[in-house]
Amino acid sequence: MLRKLTAVASLLALLVTSTLFLTGCNKGNTDNAASGGGTAKRRIILLTNGDDPFWDAMREGMNAAAKELDLASHNLEAVLDKGDFSDEAQINKLNQYATQTGIAAVAISSVDAKNIGIADAMKALRANGVHVITVDSDMDDPSTRFGYLGTNNVEGGQELGKAARGLSPDGGVYATFVGLKTVANAIERIQGFKEGAGDKFKEADSLADQGDENQAQENVKTALNTSPKLDTLVGIWAYNAHAIVNVVKEREIRDRVKVVVFDAAPAALDDMANGMIDAMIVQNPYQMGYLGTKLMKALIDDDGAAIQELYPAYDPATKTFTQERGDILTTELRVVVPNADSPLKNVKFNDSTQFFTYDEFRAWMNERNLKGS
Repeated sequence: MLRKLTAVASLLALLVTSTLFLTGCNKGNTDNAASGGGTAKRRIILLTNGDDPFWDAMREGMNAAAKELDLASHNLEAVLDKGDFSDEAQINKLNQYATQTGIAAVAISSVDAKNIGIADAMKALRANGVHVITVDSDMDDPSTRFGYLGTNNVEGGQELGKAARGLSPDGGVYATFVGLKTVANAIERIQGFKEGAGDKFKEADSLADQGDENQAQENVKTALNTSPKLDTLVGIWAYNAHAIVNVVKEREIRDRVKVVVFDAAPAALDDMANGMIDAMIVQNPYQMGYLGTKLMKALIDDDGAAIQELYPAYDPATKTFTQERGDILTTELRVVVPNADSPLKNVKFNDSTQFFTYDEFRAWMNERNLKGS
């Protein structure tokens, strides 16, 4: 009997000691978490459609907002995650986010505005409490996201069409070149270009390269071979500009073609400096990254006033938009031309579109430490 009592007492003593030890350990972990050390940061993710220098400018904008908002002190970090121009990659990444802890908000530039798999994955994230927005390219189904933030791509296409018309008042024959024709921004820009260029311009072709820059050059060759009267080459995505220029150089046809493009990729900027591009319609990915990060932080904090500052039609009391298309925030557009001798200085662009010569635009980028836009 004595042996049994002794054994029980020993067991109780061991349990008390163990409890005290574990309590001390847990207290240490709690103190560590409160001080911010050792706790995994929650992530704000911007998922791109593919890999392109265009997104480097967006990353700079995200970094600027992260510093201004001091995300680190709020246990948050802003991350850029690049897709591969496929819907499968975007669906897989979105599904992975849904299984991971610490994903606070996701911004996506969708590769396919109508893709059901992407839409369902976005809705699943929202159902799990993750804030979801679209940046650069929207979805057809607005229930997939809180709102869209980026270029008015129809307007951007129209401005590029006006540039083509200003360069060739008598009209011409054009072809458009893009990565994916399923993406909302591609659809809208191509349609906008047609509207802006007017009835004197005829479309010869519209070719997609699936994000393959070698195929992008082959598409330009194909269009020129198929349509001998083709005289206006239109780059819809950033890298298409340099692909067009490479073929124009190779065939020595610069004297008979106009080159108008979207975006200011580093290679395209060099091409313009060398006289190979007549006009660029330039978006502001830096602004998209900056405002997108601010929006996601405001959504995480449920800061209605900060959200309303970005989206004036947002009602913090009801958490709804009070007008149609109030969930769209439009970022800046710029027309960039080689120099002051460009005939486009006399073209009537939209009042909100800013006009820059190449040197002026370079100075603007240098102020923001950007290599492209």
